[in-house]
Amino acid sequence: MFFTALALLLVGIPVAFVFGTTAIIFTAISLDFGFEIFNLLPFRIYGIMQNFTLMSIPLFILMGIILEKSKIAEKLLESMGSILSGVKGGVAISVVLVGLILATTTGIVGASVVMIGVISLPIMLKYQYDKSLASGTVLASGTLGQIVPPSIVLIILADVMSLSIGDIFKSAIIPSMMLVTLYLIFIVWKTSSTTHLEITIKEKKPLFTLLKYLIPPIFLMFSVLGSIFMGIASPTESASIGVLGATILTIFNRTFSFQLIIKSAEETMKITGMVFMILFGATAFSLVFNEWGGTELLLDIFTSNIEDKNIFVIIAMGLIFILGFFIDFIEIAFVVVPILMPIVNEFGINPIWFAILIAINLQTSFLTPPFGFALFFLKGAVGDMVKTVDLYRGVIPFIFIQITVLALIYFYPKIIFLF
Repeated sequence: MFFTALALLLVGIPVAFVFGTTAIIFTAISLDFGFEIFNLLPFRIYGIMQNFTLMSIPLFILMGIILEKSKIAEKLLESMGSILSGVKGGVAISVVLVGLILATTTGIVGASVVMIGVISLPIMLKYQYDKSLASGTVLASGTLGQIVPPSIVLIILADVMSLSIGDIFKSAIIPSMMLVTLYLIFIVWKTSSTTHLEITIKEKKPLFTLLKYLIPPIFLMFSVLGSIFMGIASPTESASIGVLGATILTIFNRTFSFQLIIKSAEETMKITGMVFMILFGATAFSLVFNEWGGTELLLDIFTSNIEDKNIFVIIAMGLIFILGFFIDFIEIAFVVVPILMPIVNEFGINPIWFAILIAINLQTSFLTPPFGFALFFLKGAVGDMVKTVDLYRGVIPFIFIQITVLALIYFYPKIIFLF
């Protein structure tokens, strides 16, 4: 079934319909059950539609798109760069910090990579940054949305694995900070021996202007996450607060218009429609996969033949890493993770720890040449500004950083529970 799904993807069938089509094909060739199995599908879909947690997904998407289309994110990057003017590697450092802020307000990796790339790459090249370093910094910063709360990946994983979103968000904070810290250390080390031309003092903006564009998005970030962590609001409620806050920011920055809201809503509908069509297809896929005995087979293989949970985790991470080259995290979360969950439970593995490993693993997969999605996003956004080889060369150090963090969390699981 997995090979058929990959073949359909390569043929060019839209990803939202691949898993549903695969389910229909394998139902048609089955001798043990027929299309009556799909009588159960409406009940499962209705259960999905009643899921209060999943309502946060379109709300977080809408919040991020409003910030993008209103140019607030662009002003944020410019302000951060101005504050760090004169500092060696200041522009690259500001890109990482803005990537962190955007990750907490969007959670959409593709949008973050494109947004940061279009805004910051020309600036970094203008100040004579090495193309590889500039590309790697943009890619690493843009993909922080995979692990930094309120990541859409973490929300979906929490729902699929029946975990508390608040708990999984808290567990993701320390890995997120480890990644950002190591990114900054690497950039400072890399730029310490170079002679990059940084933003000059003349280009600095007045302090009030900087604070105007810097403080509100940071306040929005703490409002959204703080309301979740302190138990004031559920993720869905905090997401609605985030949408309201993003809209107020557009009024504050005089970029509000009804056309902006309409365009943002249309874009949100497209992305949300894709997410839930994939979810419905993945539900049909799982239904048929289980009917064929796939889950029981995998459970028997891992528990009878391997009998070592560490080997299972390594194999599972390797599988997810490779699948991340070909299919999006949404399909992996909805299709692969439910199949692995019975084995996770059988081995007594902490599901929150396993979810964090998956999130970092997917982030690494999305950066890894030659198939990483983030590479295609950035190359498509900036065109001939940088060569593909520059992207590949620039992202390798950041991949090693992510593998280091992944290894630390694997060997020292208690790290994620310190917050």
